Amino acid sequence: MSPDLWGVLALSLYASVAIAALAWQCAHCHGGWGVWVLYLIARSYSPLMFRQRIRAKCPFPTEGAALVVANHRSPVDPMFIFSGSQEKLHGRFVRIVEFMTAREYCEVQGPIGWICRTMRCIPVDRNGKDSGPAKEALRRLQKGHLVGIFPEGRINLGDGLLPGNPGVAWLALRSRAPVLPVFIHDAPLGTSMVAPFITPSYTQVTFGDPIDLSDYYGAKPTPEVLAEVTDLLMERLGALGSVEARKCAPQRLSNGAALLAETG
Repeated sequence: MSPDLWGVLALSLYASVAIAALAWQCAHCHGGWGVWVLYLIARSYSPLMFRQRIRAKCPFPTEGAALVVANHRSPVDPMFIFSGSQEKLHGRFVRIVEFMTAREYCEVQGPIGWICRTMRCIPVDRNGKDSGPAKEALRRLQKGHLVGIFPEGRINLGDGLLPGNPGVAWLALRSRAPVLPVFIHDAPLGTSMVAPFITPSYTQVTFGDPIDLSDYYGAKPTPEVLAEVTDLLMERLGALGSVEARKCAPQRLSNGAALLAETG
């Protein structure tokens, strides 16, 4: 057999092994083939367009619930977290972070709507009058899902962190799920759903250690307690990015965690 033929056979074998490995991972992805395809796109696109770098391995659990809280500077933020979340402390495993997202994006036709539905986003009304999204987030945490929240409540184009929404404290205390902070550095700024995705940047993602809230589990969730826990979460989040976190004012939650309805 000629050396050229041996080379062709070797390349064919390598390609077959690579295809088989991808097919196996796709078949064993809990979110289905759509999630795996989106992960491959995010994992490839983020380093190329945004020069994304990950600081330390992701502490997300390979199974079980966790509440992911992150700063919010760009519509690309969920992709940054998703693309960096496979390299976990305890092995490689693709998991969805089910973000609370504005309802209009979840219900729109076309690629954006399909992505939101595939990633199991929790639709949220911007008027803040419906506590249903917060209750749905709580149910998912109780079932062992990863739920993501941007506690600033909207995209922040200014300095530091906006005051946190106390609904995130309500959800953390009610679910008692581990709270995992993520800080996204130098994301492409903007509120447009298109421009930031095609704006080159040098983005870094810092995964923080779980925030221990066990001292508050037995406390009554008064507005003051929720404000204190919210400020604690935001301070830990700000510390990851070396930015200042502004304190929130105590607010009454009229129906569970309806204040979460602005998140996304």
